[in-house]
Amino acid sequence: MSVATIEDAGTPARAGAATVTLEIDGRAVHVPAGTSVMRAAALAGVQVPKLCATDSLEPFGSCRLCLVEIDGRRGTPASCTTPAEPGMRVTTQSDRLARLRRGVMELYISDHPLDCLTCSANGDCELQDMAGAVGLREVRYGYDGANHLAAAKDESNPYFTFDASKCIVCSRCVRACEEVQGTFALTIGDRGFASHVSAGMDEAFLDSECVSCGACVQACPTATLTEKSVIDHGQPSRSVVTTCAYCGVGCSFEAELQGNRVVRMTPHKDGKANHGHSCVKGRFAWGYATHKDRVTRPMIRAAITDPWREVSWEEAIGHAASEFRRIQAKHGRGSVGGITSSRCTNEETFLVQKLIRAAFGNNNVDTCARVCHSPTGYGLKTTFGTSAGTQDFDSVNDADVIFVIGANPTDGHPVFASRMKRRLREGARLIVADPRRIDLVRTPHVAAEHHLQLRPGTNVALINALGHVVATEGLIDEAFVAERCEAADFAVWLDFIRRPEHAPEATEAVTGVQAAEVRAAARLYATGGRAAIYYGLGVTEHSQGSTMVMGMANLAMATGNLGRPGVGVNPLRGQNNVQGACDMGSFPHELSGYRHVSEDATRALFQAAWGVAIDAEPGLRIPNMLDAAIEGSFLGIYIQGEDIAQSDPNTKHVTAALAAMECVVVQDIFLNETAAYAHVFLPGASFLEKDGTFTNAERRISRVRRAVPPLAGKADWEVTIALAAALGYDMPYRHPSEIMDEIARLTPTFAGVSYERLDRLGSIQWPCNDKAPEGTPIMHVGGFSRGRGQFVVTEYVPTDERTGPRFPLLLTTGRILSQYNVGAQTRRTANSAWHAEDVLEIHPHDAEDRGIRDGDRVALASRAGETALIARISERMQPGVVYTTFHHPESGANVVTTDYSDWATNCPEYKVTAVEVRPTNRWSQWQEENERFREVAHRVGAGLEAAE
Repeated sequence: MSVATIEDAGTPARAGAATVTLEIDGRAVHVPAGTSVMRAAALAGVQVPKLCATDSLEPFGSCRLCLVEIDGRRGTPASCTTPAEPGMRVTTQSDRLARLRRGVMELYISDHPLDCLTCSANGDCELQDMAGAVGLREVRYGYDGANHLAAAKDESNPYFTFDASKCIVCSRCVRACEEVQGTFALTIGDRGFASHVSAGMDEAFLDSECVSCGACVQACPTATLTEKSVIDHGQPSRSVVTTCAYCGVGCSFEAELQGNRVVRMTPHKDGKANHGHSCVKGRFAWGYATHKDRVTRPMIRAAITDPWREVSWEEAIGHAASEFRRIQAKHGRGSVGGITSSRCTNEETFLVQKLIRAAFGNNNVDTCARVCHSPTGYGLKTTFGTSAGTQDFDSVNDADVIFVIGANPTDGHPVFASRMKRRLREGARLIVADPRRIDLVRTPHVAAEHHLQLRPGTNVALINALGHVVATEGLIDEAFVAERCEAADFAVWLDFIRRPEHAPEATEAVTGVQAAEVRAAARLYATGGRAAIYYGLGVTEHSQGSTMVMGMANLAMATGNLGRPGVGVNPLRGQNNVQGACDMGSFPHELSGYRHVSEDATRALFQAAWGVAIDAEPGLRIPNMLDAAIEGSFLGIYIQGEDIAQSDPNTKHVTAALAAMECVVVQDIFLNETAAYAHVFLPGASFLEKDGTFTNAERRISRVRRAVPPLAGKADWEVTIALAAALGYDMPYRHPSEIMDEIARLTPTFAGVSYERLDRLGSIQWPCNDKAPEGTPIMHVGGFSRGRGQFVVTEYVPTDERTGPRFPLLLTTGRILSQYNVGAQTRRTANSAWHAEDVLEIHPHDAEDRGIRDGDRVALASRAGETALIARISERMQPGVVYTTFHHPESGANVVTTDYSDWATNCPEYKVTAVEVRPTNRWSQWQEENERFREVAHRVGAGLEAAE
């Protein structure tokens, strides 16, 4: 429950053109066929009492409180399970119904603690509300005899309590876990009076399969499942609708507050991306925003070995500006640059790239999207004409075949994964291509028909083999290709893909996937109906990331799986605003809307608006900046909201480059790993402290609304404006809405976007312009953005990173559900109860060969470096492949990753690193040094002692 004002109609809406007309309490009601009587009544403004019913779940009919009378029918049927019929005459209030409802409520209350005044749900309890609604004034039965009042309380979960004494066994939590989340962690144990909600085999919630998404807490009508924050602080009194700042799903939430204290985050029922659902991060892991580690005062220091000195905003910004000007005066205009953040808003990102182009006078701007999804932009723009995914998330509801490649949705994008699993339970068929056996391969009531467990680095060989089957077995959609694609390019591709070296039998030795499995998967994708591809960093973070994206586009075009619901090529973006950071012109060669800086007309547009000349030559990418820093020609950088010392590959190279610079300015909410090399630290604002917009993986632009004042006094956009002014360039914005107005004027795909329209529609998917004033849920309907689709030859080129006698294993990396990216936010929450440190998954055969037991600490070494991790022996892995996450700086997983990168975009090849694993009884030397440096840096940052 929540302070939200959106009413609950009791049962889900039904779609369809056919309608029925019925009469409820004398009022005529017109509803779609299949609508329940309860929902029909709610639409007529009549609220029928209910406890087990809620419109996020299918009707269940267990509480017997929603009884109604229907003319011509005997008895009193439950309105939630009774479909509306033409001519039906329904009575919702009568003496008979009132008597029955009071009797039902009396039975509930007779086995329920009467502690309403001290109960955490007081004022937000449906049981309490329904007791009042039915006029219950006394309970005749008392507490004599058997009851559940002494039932044990489960407080194992760090975020919510399960108080069994207050459970009415309505099954809403169990049904939410099944229908909404799809985990099936809860059940009803025993029968009759002994019935009770059970997590697994009567396990504690923390030890069960529960993923703490909060769906059960949201569904509970009593105080049985209650957030501990509400127990501690009481009920919230106001709410602000905003957008989650974690992954690229972009869930809409209501921040519920008491004054300026956030009490809970409730998934917004009308959120277009999440439809009222959430995951453990967005729902519960928001405490980092007020963590004691938050830095709220600007700081400067002359050298990174000096202690930090707190200063005023004016002094910090003035010092940063003077240092940048000094460096440029001595070393040239191109000696400084900046990095935008995929965690910040569109407006803040737009301002940073504007600052660099207009105030620094160069194009040395890049973004963290470089290290994750830059191949998506390159590959989809080349083939389709637009650097973004093709569908909205709701499109998965129409998919018949779902092909997941290099993504782990249940961990990385859990809210979308729940919707995907629902579609799979309804009968859609699943193909998974991943070196690791991810949860989707086999999870409750979901199983992949084909798991293509390829070797890391062989994606392109696999996609070519799939294309070969389609091309040689007559599975091409000839009509689609003829109507929608470039004929000459298609002919070249067809000749290429039919070559015998692309046959599954020929690629089997390369990919490790049996030819028969590849052929079966290709046939299913091509002939199984509407087929959708969903992919993640397991596609893009390779030396052939861009090639693979184009290979998937080729496959989708060849089979006609574009331009309608249920199909498409869909990147699952990792961070909350990766798409937006790219849209806003964060790359050194592109202005907003993916227009190249060399285009005279584009530059003229921006020059007229900004009043400065814009360089026609692309600037430096992040890898180029780092290389130039070590060479001595790049000496100043402004980094907003990114931690490249932890997130970028080859940590030693990154830190050496940062140490070589003369002015590193870091803007963040915590002193991160990069800040150890900074000379100026500017406090950042959390998503709860700012206004703006995020753009999610489906191109959905959603409002971020300020719920509390910035702890440091300024939002990030205000800091960038102040830095620009100190550099002599004025940005006279008074509110982020004015920044969005400028974005709309300068960016064709955002032409129709405004805060007024966003507030009215809830969210908008770009392109939004005169042709599509309310946005574009599905791209390329009737034609591609570039005109005709372009097939591209995708030659498989093996990575230069190879295994050998010294490094015989392949390391691939990924994420875990409870943690996020470099962990700066989630590590400062109770989410560490599930994942306190990064671990190394290793196949039993590889572990046995090396004398490694489960739980041993092992050294992980590559050509680039070495670290140490705890080993987890797991048959999720294939022999020869190991896996870890990168959420904790103590393990520093990226110290072992290399400089190899995608040929087109420099996206690092995180997913393929040749390594060796060996037992160790101590931390590696690198880790010891890292721990020592971090400890000293922390003491210096606190002003306690000078660095040694």
